[in-house]
Amino acid sequence: MTHDHDLVLRPTEAQTAAALDPPKGRTGGDLVVETLAGLGATTVFGLPGQHALGMFDALRRSSLRYVGLRTENNAGFAADAYGRITGEAAPLLLSTGPGALMSLAALQEAAAASAPVLAIGSQIPVAGLGGGRHGYLHELRDQQASFRDVVKSVHTARTQSQIPSAIAAAWESALTAPHGPVWVEIPQDVLTAETPLPVVTAMDATPEDVVPRPELTAVAADLLSKAERPAIIAGGGVVRSDASGKLRALAELIDAPVVTTFGGKGAFPWKHPLSLQSWLEDRHTTDFLEDADVLLVVGSGLGELSSNYHTFAPRGRVIQIEADAGKLESNHPALGIHADARVALQALLETARERTDPTAPERVSAVLGKVRERIAAQGLDLEQQVVAAVREALPARAPSFWDMTILAYWAWSAFDARHPNTMHSAQGAGGLGYAFPAALGAAVADPSQPVLAVSGDGGAMYSIAELATAKQYGLDVTWLVVDDGGYGILREYMTDAYGAATGTELARPDFVALAESFGVPAVRTTPDTLATDLAAALATPGPSLVLLPALLRMFEPTHL
Repeated sequence: MTHDHDLVLRPTEAQTAAALDPPKGRTGGDLVVETLAGLGATTVFGLPGQHALGMFDALRRSSLRYVGLRTENNAGFAADAYGRITGEAAPLLLSTGPGALMSLAALQEAAAASAPVLAIGSQIPVAGLGGGRHGYLHELRDQQASFRDVVKSVHTARTQSQIPSAIAAAWESALTAPHGPVWVEIPQDVLTAETPLPVVTAMDATPEDVVPRPELTAVAADLLSKAERPAIIAGGGVVRSDASGKLRALAELIDAPVVTTFGGKGAFPWKHPLSLQSWLEDRHTTDFLEDADVLLVVGSGLGELSSNYHTFAPRGRVIQIEADAGKLESNHPALGIHADARVALQALLETARERTDPTAPERVSAVLGKVRERIAAQGLDLEQQVVAAVREALPARAPSFWDMTILAYWAWSAFDARHPNTMHSAQGAGGLGYAFPAALGAAVADPSQPVLAVSGDGGAMYSIAELATAKQYGLDVTWLVVDDGGYGILREYMTDAYGAATGTELARPDFVALAESFGVPAVRTTPDTLATDLAAALATPGPSLVLLPALLRMFEPTHL
């Protein structure tokens, strides 16, 4: 009997001839780039280092596009954004020791946000592996250990023949829901030695869908169909699985109000009659969700921010759909359904019965009215003006990337993302310096749209070097820097908690002059001219910087 896979695995005559007589001068580094190309990669990010030069030399002989950033952490942020925008695994090439370790903060953000990043690092020569102290440059006792608690999976290739399989396994892991970063390491001498192995051809490492158990979706559909006051919390998993259309269809089928988490911005239309928008840090929203008799949580673990700092205490039945099994019922008891959001929502659409509730839009409108009243009473007109100006200037489908700064904290709740997968921030891991290098990665991923990065002056200093990268590659990124003279949000936190702030005030450069020294056009703006200046910068091809000196304040929290 002949099986289909037997036919697939049988090489053609041309493949056999090429395999028997591979090109001369190839190394282990060529096996790396050939495998990446065979898996479908087109672009790699990174930073060269001595042990990794075999990979970088091989790029000359490949069709892969290389985008180099100025620090490994920023290269990781760029790869993270490329993965978020494309849904593909973004290769990140790194060197041993300091170069590898510099990427850890970026990989932590990718892990928290489920961004598929395929980090490939070099290692000391094979003879130095095993934990002995041989004194090699960049030597660590156990380099993998530094990554194991951050990434989804760790893979090692100690010989050249192991390289394609290790990278293919890592690729599949990165793209299996939930997406995430993975780590591959290859010793220096394995990368630099000439290889007799044939050229790597196309490889299939397509991950399997994470499908729900049908008996669970049947129960969930029945609960939602019979609910008196159903509600939905839509998280980042809805965006990552491209399930926004199915979410809307389900919400309209059962007349369920929807709130999106900060990671799920754009998953549900902002101005839809059933949209509670994203006011999760507001007690009025929290009260409404607690009152639901059936609450569907899809693509969210209900973590600190999504639960109004763990003050959320649902009183009804919770249904949680989550591709990360570790997040299932980690914060609240639920009917836990381990599944990709798209597949599970489709199952619910096929089994749930229509229910109508003409009061749902009225109840949603009442909550949003209370939220507006609460914010209006705090004298925060400047902050709302700035958020509105950014929304006015930014094209509807242009992606934006936000650092951990006060304007971003406002945007989590108050910004209309308009479309799925267009608003991204570092709220997963919460590190500084994400916005600008991530925006560069997005511009590489999709040059058809301008990209916006938003930073405070403190966070901007993490990424100044990447102005050179933006200029070198001509990337269409506009960087809005809000200058309040320090770490503004930490200044607020410390003043509120201790009566005074320590370590938050910063000397900073003339950002306009500094950008211009890189050949990047820049302008100083005001809240009144921000919309016009930002729109002009976004409409001008290539990198630009807009500086807004402004002291913004956060709205009062409701969780204390």
